[in-house]
Amino acid sequence: MIQRMLASALFAGFGAGLLAALLHFAFVQEKILLAEEYESGVRVHFGGVADADAHHNMTHDHGTAETAASEGEATTATTESAAEGAEPAGGHQHEHGAPGEEPSPLKRNTMTVLFFGLTYVSYGLLLVAAFAAAEQAGHKVEPSQGLLWGLAGFAALQLAPALGLAPELPGTPAADLTLRQIWWWGTVIATVCGLVTLAFGKGPLRWVVGIALLAAPHIIGAPELGDYFGVAPPELASEFAARSMGVALIAWLSLGWFASRLWTGKNL
Repeated sequence: MIQRMLASALFAGFGAGLLAALLHFAFVQEKILLAEEYESGVRVHFGGVADADAHHNMTHDHGTAETAASEGEATTATTESAAEGAEPAGGHQHEHGAPGEEPSPLKRNTMTVLFFGLTYVSYGLLLVAAFAAAEQAGHKVEPSQGLLWGLAGFAALQLAPALGLAPELPGTPAADLTLRQIWWWGTVIATVCGLVTLAFGKGPLRWVVGIALLAAPHIIGAPELGDYFGVAPPELASEFAARSMGVALIAWLSLGWFASRLWTGKNL
């Protein structure tokens, strides 16, 4: 069974990951590259492409890190400097902001394909492990159920957490990382338990328990910032989040379809 699980997860995960990477290149990557321009200060929200004079005036009026540096003072990545396009403290570090260190498109795209491949192989392992657990409990997995399994995986690992912690653009401010990780894992576990209860439980009580488990993390609420700020336009952030979730949905459906057919020995 271990060999069967590994083979199903490997082939299905790599196929879904390759599809996710292609969709990412087509619909999402341009939004990330644009956000990195806002993060590095090449573009300024409400200002278009930054030029030397505009950037000088902006930093002079708002007391950014660049002005402090010209006066010989120590520079810090404050909230105010983040609003003007500087790297926020504790934010993501990107090669884009360092001249001469930007990775080539080939290297970047290759790393993206590898990332999606490894990610969806990992998701595939979780999915086929769920297949095995379901069959051990007496619930046979059919190829026709693959899309439903994929939809359940998407709901548990991406949709439910995204209701509180949406996909974030580079340079987007966020709440404490540890608190977000705790809430994310709690949401995933509660959603999985809720879906399992609804799908395989018996009696009317399963509806009460299942819905309660699904709702609990959102009643508690995800960690939030006290104030909202950022360097990228909110319209760009919302479009990025929507496209990311759309790509994830298609990839998860394909993962469920591939994995169920490989698991049951059916031809693709």
